Amino acid sequence: MSQHPLEQLNCYDAKANATYYGRRPWLALGRIFKIIYFAISFGLAFGWDVLTGNTVSQPRLAEQLRRIITALGPTYIKVGQALSTRPDLVRVDFLEELTKLQDQLPPFSNEQAFAIVEYELGKPVHKVYRNISEDPVAAASLGQVYKATLYSGEEVAVKVQRPDLIPMLTLDLYIMRGIASWLGPLLPLNLGNSLEAIVDEFGLKLFEEIDYAHEATNAERFAGYFKNDPDVKVPSIYRQYSTHKVLTLEWIDGIKLNEIEQIKSAGLDTDNLVRIGVMSGLRQLLEFGFFHADPHPGNLFATYDGKMAYIDFGMMDQLDLETKEQLVDSVVHLLNKDYDELGQDYVRLGFLQPDIEMKPIVNALESVLGDIMSEKVKDFNFKVVTDRFSKVMYDYPFCLPAKFALIIRSVITQEGVALSLNPEFRIVQVAYPYVARRLLTDESDSLRQRLLEILFKDDKFQWSRLENLLAIAKSDGEFDIIPTASMGFKFLTSKDGEYIRRRILLALTEDNRLHTEELMRIWRMIGADLEPAKLWDMAVKTVTGAMPRAIAAVLPFAAFQNLN
Repeated sequence: MSQHPLEQLNCYDAKANATYYGRRPWLALGRIFKIIYFAISFGLAFGWDVLTGNTVSQPRLAEQLRRIITALGPTYIKVGQALSTRPDLVRVDFLEELTKLQDQLPPFSNEQAFAIVEYELGKPVHKVYRNISEDPVAAASLGQVYKATLYSGEEVAVKVQRPDLIPMLTLDLYIMRGIASWLGPLLPLNLGNSLEAIVDEFGLKLFEEIDYAHEATNAERFAGYFKNDPDVKVPSIYRQYSTHKVLTLEWIDGIKLNEIEQIKSAGLDTDNLVRIGVMSGLRQLLEFGFFHADPHPGNLFATYDGKMAYIDFGMMDQLDLETKEQLVDSVVHLLNKDYDELGQDYVRLGFLQPDIEMKPIVNALESVLGDIMSEKVKDFNFKVVTDRFSKVMYDYPFCLPAKFALIIRSVITQEGVALSLNPEFRIVQVAYPYVARRLLTDESDSLRQRLLEILFKDDKFQWSRLENLLAIAKSDGEFDIIPTASMGFKFLTSKDGEYIRRRILLALTEDNRLHTEELMRIWRMIGADLEPAKLWDMAVKTVTGAMPRAIAAVLPFAAFQNLN
């Protein structure tokens, strides 16, 4: 099979793109004219309907938009897929058409697909798979999927890459980068300063997405992170039947997350699916630092036993430890309603310049985020926050660091899924308890330090913050105080906990009084959860951890004898 000259690079290279298409300007001009033609034809039709108040032809226009996006190819299909998850941004009639971009695109011929499989695997298709579907079961922007059975009996999905992707992608990225360099200085926001970097980030991830060997590695890594999570399903990869352009993976039986009626008919709980999605998304960002950047409903399934299955791992991204910890900091300060520090978090994350006047920003943060715990996703989402922040964003030099482009894409896509499943769902009421539990139970030095930052301010113990943190952690019924108390006791009695031990003892008697009232409030909050049997188990485990094994073994029996 012949290769495009840029395909030999095997990765996105903005300079190579510029050199190649700079010497072939007619290719870019032809593509630009095609895009302008489609944009004008649709814009005129849509504008005329708006002016005349005509609503009859709206379904036809929605279909026309979907066909235009499809005709423009995979780069624009990716944009359409992102919009297809946003019922708050796109009208219902257009949304229904855009949803078809997720896995109902025109397929390429079976002859081409099977030729690619044979070339990549070095064998005829019937020698690799005992049987394979005559036609693709799904066709997406970058490839199409067949259902097959291996000779060993396993049902699998066979993902085959579309032919001639490289010429289309590189040309579109070259044009987008040129537009970004021209448009950047004209934007009223500092967003323009990073537009080219955002296009480059998108290009890098797009090229990673079309490397199925890279996707296989992503899937295996993702599965490793969630191996002990009973709510998340990740398909197994069959490496011996996979290459850079063919991927064979475990077949998943399930229902797409945008097929609400089918989900309900199967007796599945939509609220629980939203909860699983929010929790798995938080773990990806704040715990693993490795996240799915394209979680639209075509890539997410509800299994019939109530799990959420991820089936596409082409577009993933990695957060470095510093960024991950800064994100945790921002959530901690949001928990504390410490908007001054939250403003500084935006500086540290790169959204604001260090020398900015913070007071108007802090006031805006407080007004927008002040009552976040009671907000429903339909009333508090990315669009609503952006609308509320719009004046501040235009008055002050906010910018979008390139590294956050995919994070924001991931968050707004998952948020769109939640909007579709249940617009009344309170995402923050799931997110906050998770963060609070992690702060109270995680033994890592970085999170332990952040917990101390919450509990101590100006060297004074913040009793109200501890109460608030415990209340939030307990709010979803999944927090167990015993393991937390056990870990806290072990730490406080260790050499590392000596300094904190002194500070807590001082906190109990600071301001020349014994803080019994605060202790009683906390006891009333957690006392019912401290069952005697669990407390005994905790005490035994704590003590036995510091005793010779032989003594530890007889301790429970000796105690039992004394009781009698």
